[in-house]
Amino acid sequence: MSSLVVRHATPDLLAQATAGRLLAAIADAQAARGVAHVSLTGGTIGGKTLAAVATSPARDSVDWKQVHLWWSDERFLPTGDPERNATQAGDALLDALPLDPSTVHLPPATDGPDGDDLDAAAARYAAELLQFGDGAEVPAFDVLLLGMGPDGHVASLFPQHPGLGRDDSSVVGIRNSPKPPPLRVSFTFGAIARARQVWLVASGAEKAPAVARGVAAGDVSQTPAAGVFGTDRTLWLIDETAAADL
Repeated sequence: MSSLVVRHATPDLLAQATAGRLLAAIADAQAARGVAHVSLTGGTIGGKTLAAVATSPARDSVDWKQVHLWWSDERFLPTGDPERNATQAGDALLDALPLDPSTVHLPPATDGPDGDDLDAAAARYAAELLQFGDGAEVPAFDVLLLGMGPDGHVASLFPQHPGLGRDDSSVVGIRNSPKPPPLRVSFTFGAIARARQVWLVASGAEKAPAVARGVAAGDVSQTPAAGVFGTDRTLWLIDETAAADL
């Protein structure tokens, strides 16, 4: 399956353009189906994108009470920990939006009902996704945003890591993550593949080799980003430095 590569001159322009694209996609989904399901990502460019949504004049074109928000991965830490993607998303955007709390599907935390039981917490998130899957394990996300590390990892699916090959659930507990913190919850490839649109957003020269391998749909065990596709569309949204090896 082919992907479309969209280049932007700078990280700031990349974030602003991605924010505009996201707002348009949510509005289109709501026009077609009444609600939108969006999976967010963390990282520097993910945070910049959410901050750009917060300041966009088009922000109010979306009915935020009809947007279901999910996360493709999360650090297994206490609620509110500054390292959690959900905390960063709240600071960048979500705290300023008129969201319905019932549509903000926060990933499990160590102070949640399962305590520090990582596998039980992952199973709980999988069960929540199932409730909205309309017969599938997860919703058909209208947009699933993914950042990518210099090693080519997406969500918390790392190269040659045992969690990479898990397909027994939509959500898995990740132990011994090569990037701290060591404990995480993550969507599997199967959950990601349910998305209508998958957008991989990458910025920086250090990511250029992995971008090239991912766009070429290379070895997934070495570059997990090479194995993610949307059912309708797959976009690589990158800046010029990340595009250097294309």
